[in-house]
Amino acid sequence: MSTPHSHIPPLEVRERALCMCDRGDTCSSYAPGHALHLIQARLASATPADWADAIVEDADSRSGFVIVRRLGDDAPVALWNGSGAAARVSVGTPVALHERYHVLAVGGERFNVLRA
Repeated sequence: MSTPHSHIPPLEVRERALCMCDRGDTCSSYAPGHALHLIQARLASATPADWADAIVEDADSRSGFVIVRRLGDDAPVALWNGSGAAARVSVGTPVALHERYHVLAVGGERFNVLRA
């Protein structure tokens, strides 16, 4: 006769996990607005028609928010990034936005952004 299998219940998560960028370190998450995943960058590069040129209207490096205005339709887009995009741009900086894959291109740098 075999003994019954004792089921160990999973532990409850009581606190929300925080990304390391909340503490000033390198992002430890690939969620929108955090670190850029390699596959995300490749998908954005493979779909060049989805890029939209834009100009930075406002950037706040303390909060991580960047507001850009798309050149095609003159629409403002508010973005958030926890890995330093706002610190890399200033008002008037030309950027490119890939809204399908949530990527902001600033020169040769790419950032994962969350549309706010």
